[in-house]
Amino acid sequence: MYKVQVIHNQDLAFTVKTNESEFIIDAKGKGLTPLDALLAGLGSCIGVYIRKYAEGSKLNLNNFQVSVSAELSKESPATFKQINVAIDLNACQLDDRRQRALLEFIKHCPAHNTLKGNPEIEFKIQC
Repeated sequence: MYKVQVIHNQDLAFTVKTNESEFIIDAKGKGLTPLDALLAGLGSCIGVYIRKYAEGSKLNLNNFQVSVSAELSKESPATFKQINVAIDLNACQLDDRRQRALLEFIKHCPAHNTLKGNPEIEFKIQC
């Protein structure tokens, strides 16, 4: 099971704890915003799957970059209508067949599947 704890610091800043790591989320932009963290999670998950593909295919895919961008809708409810993922494999030599195979493989990352699946979210308040 995955679990994070989000602890209010002050104003719109929070400490996020997971396992043995922690980082700050700040909705005012003094660090990662909540939406930055969402996009970072997707990009990192895709990065993990690129590495898995490279290792399984015996490809030298190092020093690549994954850029994830999205615009928040102007109408309510606020949501990303489209998320764009750009992958820079740093001048690797992948033919069209391998590029298509890589794209299909990385679409199996759990963050992508979760966003695509529109999961049900249950809220509970404890006092």
